[in-house]
Amino acid sequence: MINFGTVGTGWITESFIKAAELSGQFQLRAVYSRTDEKAKKMAESYNADTFYTSIEEMAQSTEIEAVYIASPNSHHFEHALLFLKNKKHVICEKPIFSNKKELEQAFQTAKENGVFLFEAIRNIHTPNFAILKENLSKAGKLRSALLPYIQYSSRYDLYLKGEEPNIFSAAFSGGALVDLGVYPLFLAVGLFGEPQKVAYHPVKLRTGVDGSGTLIMEYDDFVCTIMCSKTSHSVIPCEIHGEAGTFVLPEAAPISKIQFIDSHTKESEYMGIWQEEQDMVYEATRFAEIIGTKDLKTYEELKKLSKIVIGITEEARRQNGIVFGTEKE
Repeated sequence: MINFGTVGTGWITESFIKAAELSGQFQLRAVYSRTDEKAKKMAESYNADTFYTSIEEMAQSTEIEAVYIASPNSHHFEHALLFLKNKKHVICEKPIFSNKKELEQAFQTAKENGVFLFEAIRNIHTPNFAILKENLSKAGKLRSALLPYIQYSSRYDLYLKGEEPNIFSAAFSGGALVDLGVYPLFLAVGLFGEPQKVAYHPVKLRTGVDGSGTLIMEYDDFVCTIMCSKTSHSVIPCEIHGEAGTFVLPEAAPISKIQFIDSHTKESEYMGIWQEEQDMVYEATRFAEIIGTKDLKTYEELKKLSKIVIGITEEARRQNGIVFGTEKE
């Protein structure tokens, strides 16, 4: 059992706490928030032993072995580094950091302190992702893929009123690609590997970040198109097109169903299985297994995925002059 703490009091933190408990591999011991009220409420809600309003004090605690970080994106790096230097395993919510330089430094710090650093991206750890990857060859020679994640954000209403919510702020390393686009991006890289070339075409907001955009990923003989948006909504499914058939997924995350349509007979085959509604349980379980068995092979595979993805998002931003506040300091 891994004793862990949390940084952040939003819904995503609560989801991970529930998933961690469901995995049977984690025990919540401490929570952190900047305010006594929020920290105490979270601790009482999930039976944590202790709550902190000093993140430095929490990092030094001997009561926890690991921490889940879901602070604003721009704070991920400093918070992760603090816990890594205090020899705590770190599970950091996506997007893990603002750029590849931060990622490389954090991985090096984790190595120096004998601990693991993980990016919490739920869809690639699910049983249905494994099934899709195992059966991808059924599609024959791949020719194209369309992977959308278009979901209207309630925070956009605040933006339209003249405010600057974190997720739409360059100061907080926000934007549609790093927030929603990483789901289909991890799906693509996990299935197809690193692309030869990328081109991003965003719709930029007055805050300097992308409210939506289309990412073109070029491979040897096919093209993957990722569409992401936090300013509109869509019900377009994900599709992977091969000469022998097409895979259809209702969403990039969660991968709730997998349909395969034969190109010649047009017959459908369904191969996805039932998954836990609280699908973060799969990432929690995998991280616990890696920590418990010191599975460096799987760890290196996950590190490589995070490096490729953050390299793509950084290049996409570079092409369009999207600069985060942490990069201006």
